[in-house]
Amino acid sequence: MTGDRRTRTYTWSDPAISARTIHDGRSGLELLQAMIAGQLPRPPIADTLGFTLVEVEEGRAVFAVTPEEFHYNPIGSVHGGLAMTLLDSALGCAVHSTLPAGAVYSTLETKVNMTRAITSTSGPLRCEATTVYVGRRTATAEGKLTGEDGRLYAHGTSTCFIDRAPAP
Repeated sequence: MTGDRRTRTYTWSDPAISARTIHDGRSGLELLQAMIAGQLPRPPIADTLGFTLVEVEEGRAVFAVTPEEFHYNPIGSVHGGLAMTLLDSALGCAVHSTLPAGAVYSTLETKVNMTRAITSTSGPLRCEATTVYVGRRTATAEGKLTGEDGRLYAHGTSTCFIDRAPAP
C-alpha cells in the first residue's frame, strides 16, 4: 500500500433509543426538536458522516456539514454519497416533521442532481428541505444543498410512504 494512512475515530449512540420514542406520544416534529436539543441521540449515520440537524419546523428541515478529507472519493473530491445522504436526510425529516405521534415514513424514491464538485475547501454546507405535498399515505419534498455563499451544489426531490398507525 502506498500513501499516508490516516485514522478517524468516532462514537455513536444506540439507535434503538430514538426508535423506541416513536410510540411515546410525541409528534415527528417534537422528536426531531428533541434531537436538536440533545434530549435524544443523533442517528449513527450523522456521526459517521459528520453532519448535524440544525433547524426543524413543520414541513422543513435543515442539516449542516463541513466537507472533510474523509469524505473523498478516489478522484480527489467529496463522494456524491455525502450530498445524497444529506438530501435524503433533510427530505425525510421535512416529511417526518409533519407526522403525528406514532406515524413513521419510509423513502420510496429520491432523485438527486449534482451541480458542482464538493471538496474540503468548499466550506460549510447547508441542506434545506421542505415538503411539497403531505397526504394520507405519501408525501413529497424538495431540497437544496448550498454553500455559505449561496452557491448550489446539489438539489433533489423525494417521495415517502407514510404509515400512520405502525404496530408498537
